[in-house]
Amino acid sequence: MGKYGILGLILFTIVLYGAWLCELGFSVTVTYDSKALVIDGRRRILQSGSIHYPRATPEMWPDIIEIAKEGGLDVIETYVFWNYHEPVKGQYYFEGRFDLVRFVKTVQDAGLFVHLRIGPYACAEWNYGGFPLWLHFIPGIQFRTINGPFQKEMELFLAKIVNLMKEENLFASQGGPIILAQVENEYGNVEWAYGVGGELYVKWAAETALNLNTSVPWVMCSQSDAPDPIINTCNGFYCDSFNPNSPSKPKIWTEDYTGWFLSFGYPVPYRPVEDLAFAVARFFEKGGTFHNYYMYFGGTNFGRTAGGPLIATSYDYDAPINEYGNFLFLKELLLAVLKYQKINEDNFAGFIRQPKWGHLRNLHMAIKQCEEHLLNGDHDHQFLGLNLEADVYYKTDGDCAAFLANYDSILDANVTFNGKSYFLPAWSVSILPDCKNVIFNTAKIVAQKSIGDATFVPGASVSELSLSTSPWSWYLEKVGVWSNDSFTEFGLLEQINTTKDRSDFLWYSTSIEVDEKKDAYLLIQSLGHAALVFLNKKVLAFGYGYHDDASFNISEKISLEQGNNTLDIISMLIGVQNYGPWFDVMGAGLYSVIVADLMKAKDVYSSNEWTYQVGTEGEGLGLDKTDLANSSLWTQGDSLLVNRSLIWYKSTFKAPEGKGPLSLNLASMGKGQAWVNGQSIGRYWSTYLSPSTGCTDHCDYRGTYNAQKCQKKCNQPAQILYHVPRTWVHAGENLLVLHEELGGDPSKISVLTRTGQEVCGHVSEDDSTPEVQLICDHGWKITSVRFASFGNPKGNCGTFTQGTCHTDVLSIVQQACIGKKLCSVPVSTAKFGSLCPDVIKSLAIEALCINPINDIDLWNPSRCPTTLLPLKHHKQVGRPKKKRNMTSDELNQPIAKGGKMTRGKKMVHVLLLKLKMVVWLLLLIGWSMSYPGLGCSTSNGGDCRKCISNAMSKDCPKCFPMMKCMARCLWSNKSKTKCVRQCDCNIGSYPRLYDCKSCLSQCKCNCAAY
Repeated sequence: MGKYGILGLILFTIVLYGAWLCELGFSVTVTYDSKALVIDGRRRILQSGSIHYPRATPEMWPDIIEIAKEGGLDVIETYVFWNYHEPVKGQYYFEGRFDLVRFVKTVQDAGLFVHLRIGPYACAEWNYGGFPLWLHFIPGIQFRTINGPFQKEMELFLAKIVNLMKEENLFASQGGPIILAQVENEYGNVEWAYGVGGELYVKWAAETALNLNTSVPWVMCSQSDAPDPIINTCNGFYCDSFNPNSPSKPKIWTEDYTGWFLSFGYPVPYRPVEDLAFAVARFFEKGGTFHNYYMYFGGTNFGRTAGGPLIATSYDYDAPINEYGNFLFLKELLLAVLKYQKINEDNFAGFIRQPKWGHLRNLHMAIKQCEEHLLNGDHDHQFLGLNLEADVYYKTDGDCAAFLANYDSILDANVTFNGKSYFLPAWSVSILPDCKNVIFNTAKIVAQKSIGDATFVPGASVSELSLSTSPWSWYLEKVGVWSNDSFTEFGLLEQINTTKDRSDFLWYSTSIEVDEKKDAYLLIQSLGHAALVFLNKKVLAFGYGYHDDASFNISEKISLEQGNNTLDIISMLIGVQNYGPWFDVMGAGLYSVIVADLMKAKDVYSSNEWTYQVGTEGEGLGLDKTDLANSSLWTQGDSLLVNRSLIWYKSTFKAPEGKGPLSLNLASMGKGQAWVNGQSIGRYWSTYLSPSTGCTDHCDYRGTYNAQKCQKKCNQPAQILYHVPRTWVHAGENLLVLHEELGGDPSKISVLTRTGQEVCGHVSEDDSTPEVQLICDHGWKITSVRFASFGNPKGNCGTFTQGTCHTDVLSIVQQACIGKKLCSVPVSTAKFGSLCPDVIKSLAIEALCINPINDIDLWNPSRCPTTLLPLKHHKQVGRPKKKRNMTSDELNQPIAKGGKMTRGKKMVHVLLLKLKMVVWLLLLIGWSMSYPGLGCSTSNGGDCRKCISNAMSKDCPKCFPMMKCMARCLWSNKSKTKCVRQCDCNIGSYPRLYDCKSCLSQCKCNCAAY
């Protein structure tokens, strides 16, 4: 077989042996002490991030989680959403986006822990706070207090989720990833409203959780009276001053808001990363050991899942990973088979929010370097001046880590610490893992920045497919009663009790009788959220509330005809209330209708006979369903009906090329909901503009942050771009359906996909890492450098200009970056020159990345790259990655997949699977080594995906040469010897694959050379 065949056998044997150990699973104990969570006797510093499984598609989960892991996270935190898991009492649903087990196992596969927030109250800006609406109709029920009917249902659901996790072996004691669980949610914020019943409820909820015997600690967030041993935790923008209610409990931050949620009619909130990093560093400086970002990936409120009132479809939250997530559609075939390759930053640069993601990753790495000191050292606080301090953690004399803080919101400072001077910008923390050298400052950003925040903005880097020439059809709905299931009642009914949330809409219809034609005033009062009024079947008025107060009034002068006049009012719900004391009984819909003539004589119609119709006619017909796409119900003509209320539109579009996410631009529409191939992408409301003042694109990070401090997009709709997951889109024609409530022009809708990526960096020569690194999406390359200056350049990314001190370094940057997907340009006065000797100089670069081949597919050997690009080494910060050899100290980590098998049966099952894999890998290696000259020929063709499931596929021999050259590239004797030595990978007699591979992959290799 030759030396490469033997080497391949050794490699695969090591991998299979490590994978076998990992598959078996090892239980761990999780406890806590006053310092931290203790995992199998070891205190841990843990960085966590919230990712809600229903706010992305299952196909997106693995990549989002990998990006989170690469960002330095150890834990993924999620709520559990009762209303979708039990939509009907006693009937459970755990499929698709709501496959909780699959999500937890996906996190486990990535080698991360899970914090499962069962609640079952979630809030989360989710419809009804996550409660199923049927709960509201149980006789005698009162939510979130000592109430028999509620306690019974809550206990049943808690037990359902816990038992489901146990059945799948997902708790840490079973070898699973769940190390922490939460009961209730932020109840301390509203407990006052429930009196003694609230206090008793807290104790009952804690006891109920403990009786479920999960073997992991439970927490209650924002709950200062959480009884022992429940850990009370902090939620907020800052938690450095928080302390738990017992000295025996660790300091845990369950919700650190990376931004804020978006509401229709409001500006877009964002949080500067300098402030976010400052808050995190201060938390760990003051003894915190578990920290969670809410959100790390926000995602999308698909369908009618958004809470209320008026919460928008986008749940982006200004999170480190933006709403669109990412698909890693370029993974090397060999590493896809072995499944141990660590994904690195260059795979997903386009859909992370830079510099937020990168700056926080650097922060996490800096904190990890202080872990032993923070967890096991003695603490010393030092006063350095006004609003200046140092927190030092000593392990032994001279062995310490320090945090230097300047919490002044205006003034920078120079401080002296241990006899050395340090510069501290205002509102910043410097981290010194050795008490000498600053490796990170929260206010100094050296991470790459992305212009346009990697979102879809029409322009040079975005492809826009207009639907103006698409064939449009429409269906104009009936106004008022449209079916025989309408009913009549005296008085005005509350909307949610009437619709039971089966629809956003409720028709209120009545008649106004007058003896003669006359003018009058119509006065309508509503609890919310919006209403469209028709008089004699013609649109009269539209009224609406806003998020902070959904109630509104409508006052209109009307002209009544002699005799009978029809009054039809369609009341619109925009998400059921999700937060507040007694939020579950907050209503919606009309509560007063008055007609007053010009002589001020009033007729109160609130108690009159009204006819009610739940939903709209189009909903009743099922016009959003794909099986009605060709129905004769639809009308098509030469002149498209536009700007009409209560109308349905239908058209088709071809998906843009590529595999990246898509966005639907609905700026031309009014208010409604949209579906792509039968999947609802959410509610839209493009005509509701935010206030014209109060926004800034460059918010000062210094000083205390709140949700109103930093806002953008004033006098604009909160959202016009809507995420269409690529997995919902077909290769050919795709069906688009819209229900337009107010009026719009669908011919101006467009489908957007990203075709370019603007990246930039700006570093100073006195930064801890004076180097600009630019990284394109995987498969993309830097095609042009738009700006490059060394000196004192002005402006920000996208608006850089030369300063008074300028050295032209364009040619140097072009030589370093053009044609590459990744480049690094160190700040070097020797190379750039030393003009302006009295100026602290900086390097600013702006470049454009383009994908030369829109849909590169490495599964196809004809697209095999001739060079494997280097991966950037990244130290493991979370749970050990699966598929690796473990040291004895690491075998206690929760790394195996859950399952229902006994350990013995599982061992046999895994052995058989591994033997099967060995057989076809031996065939693969043996065959490929007998043809040393094939290399990565572009003439091989074939679909290599088939080789994964069937090694004897007729197409596989065509794929083997590519696998061979990639294996050699990573594991040649020369590379292995060199890289193992550099990475210090040897532990015992086996190399640690996880730590070695990122180093090994830096060893470039040309496939053609073999």
